[in-house]
Amino acid sequence: MSTSTHSPRRLESYVCGKWTAGTGTGQTLLDASTGEPVAVIDATGLDYQAILAHGRKAGGAALRGMTFHERASMIKAIGLALLEVKEELYALSSRTGATRVDSWVDIEGGIGTLLSYASKGRRELPNTRVLVDGTVERLSKDGSFSAQHILSPLQGVAVHINAFNFPCWGMLEKLAPTWLAGMPAIVKPASQTAYLTELMVRRILDTGLLPEGALQLICGSTGDLLDHVAGQDVVTFTGSAATGHKLKTGRAIVANSVRFNMEADSLNASVLGTDAGPDSEEFKLFVREVVNEMTTKAGQKCTAIRRVIVPRAHTEAVVEALRAALAKVVVGNPTTEGVTMGPLASPDQRVEVQERVQELLAEARVVVGDAAQADTVGSAFYAPVVLLCEQPLAARKVHEVEAFGPVSTIMPYDTLDEAIELVRRGRGSLVASLFTNDAAVAETVVLGIAPYHGRVMIGNRASARSSTGHGSPVPGVVHGGPGRAGGGEELGGLRSVMHYMQRTGVQGAPALLAAVTGRWLDGAPAQNDGRHPFRKSLAELQIGDQLVTAKRTVTLDDIEHFANFTGDTFYAHMDEAAAKANPFFDGRVAHGYLIVSFAAGLFVDPAPGPVLANYGVDNLRFLTPVYAGDTLGVRLTCKEINPRSSAEHGEVRWDCIVTNQDGKLVAQYDVLTMVAKTWQ
Repeated sequence: MSTSTHSPRRLESYVCGKWTAGTGTGQTLLDASTGEPVAVIDATGLDYQAILAHGRKAGGAALRGMTFHERASMIKAIGLALLEVKEELYALSSRTGATRVDSWVDIEGGIGTLLSYASKGRRELPNTRVLVDGTVERLSKDGSFSAQHILSPLQGVAVHINAFNFPCWGMLEKLAPTWLAGMPAIVKPASQTAYLTELMVRRILDTGLLPEGALQLICGSTGDLLDHVAGQDVVTFTGSAATGHKLKTGRAIVANSVRFNMEADSLNASVLGTDAGPDSEEFKLFVREVVNEMTTKAGQKCTAIRRVIVPRAHTEAVVEALRAALAKVVVGNPTTEGVTMGPLASPDQRVEVQERVQELLAEARVVVGDAAQADTVGSAFYAPVVLLCEQPLAARKVHEVEAFGPVSTIMPYDTLDEAIELVRRGRGSLVASLFTNDAAVAETVVLGIAPYHGRVMIGNRASARSSTGHGSPVPGVVHGGPGRAGGGEELGGLRSVMHYMQRTGVQGAPALLAAVTGRWLDGAPAQNDGRHPFRKSLAELQIGDQLVTAKRTVTLDDIEHFANFTGDTFYAHMDEAAAKANPFFDGRVAHGYLIVSFAAGLFVDPAPGPVLANYGVDNLRFLTPVYAGDTLGVRLTCKEINPRSSAEHGEVRWDCIVTNQDGKLVAQYDVLTMVAKTWQ
């Protein structure tokens, strides 16, 4: 272990609007490769109750005052600003033991998650401060009393307690949905690598883009922070199941029913399908994936492959392939050219991994590597080790003990049912993968293991070039898992945003529901000032602007022309006897799309104007058959207006109902248009 003559940097916490140093002696954090001091961490003297209050009052109010689009634009700007300083982050990341590739996953992977959520916020959420959830529930026959579920931001603080292995991504993948939902956050990184998190937080705050209180950082112990959380707060935790369960059962968390999202231990498995013999593409992809998951971040990943489940007949072939591939891995200081795997995060982590391997040796034997690696004092290096448990169904420890490093255990199976049972023995994992090119194998295994996992990846030759891999959480797919894995969901697209919002069923008269939600519904006031709604820009258009059109009678010639012109000569439109034999019709009927086309002809204003484009319809339903001689009319109402913050136009949703001469509802749908903000 070498020493350094310079004094390590003293980390500070950013709380209550300022950078604050702890008042204690602190803990010295060491470079994972050299053992040199990097930083001192200490949070002694912080007022945790005041930190929570500051986040709730300052950060929460400011974020809730923004729309989803405004928050998404802020998140995007922060992500782009971090890309500008990424090399500074890469330089410091090497001191955690991360190679350039490892750091890319952590740094740019985290920034990419920010940018992904920013994009989702602008594309998939309205430019409002409240989300409408689902359709209107009519609670009275006359429509005077209805209910609408809404989602609104919780008015507390999200406390994010993160693990040491991803000091950047682990923070950013939680901040993205938190901020998009409209909640402020307090981040508490694991001490071992907190110096990298602190640097990233400094660069985020340097942008000046965040409202004060939207992000606070605690470098050091959380003290009594969790004793002061309340019902509007959220706590998330990534780390060991033992610690997570202890936190989850804390007095304030239980008493106040505080939302708690946990990502804990996970003995993830990868299964080689029965069809994937040694000469197959899937076999090669499987071996490559196992090696990648063992060596990326030195195996210090919550998604790493711990259990390698293979057909018994291919066990030796898998061992030999892994031995050959792992022989090419170069372990050393990640700043040294040619090194492909760095050290573990700390000497203590190395000791822990060795202890776990010794436990596994009670049921398995080493087939690649050396379990008794020389233990240089202060060293954090640990080379890859592959174990083989020949009777995994009779074993226990291999399904319970996790060596959080470059360690995997091969487990042979004889039937697919056995493979499924072995996977399930993990008692709930973040991810499993299956390598097969057989559809029947894929169906059997995936449906057998899906209830035990947050994510299942199927690998084969068709997706090899585009696959993100077994161990890569992506923003749009669930990251979390049931059972032992903690039962949480940190990602999953907009699902994770909802974790920081409250779903509320609001009941009342349509006019008042429309005022609350910003979305018109049937029974709410509507108005027609004589101008066609399509002649109004966003600056002029109002929710409830309505057009009742003239009528149009459908003829048999219309039906036949549409059928011949489009090629849709389905019998119900062209054959009277066959149509009458259909249980739904009394004779030949008009095409549904003919009805939609005629409806557009009735409500569209043809001259150039503020309506720029029709980009689709939602929820289209045909409710009453239309026959030759029926007369149609349309009622078109401005339902929702979403101006884009970064464009000269916005989206307008129109409620469209088509009725016949008897007032019966023929068709109902939402028309989606792009409308200019202003129009001369």
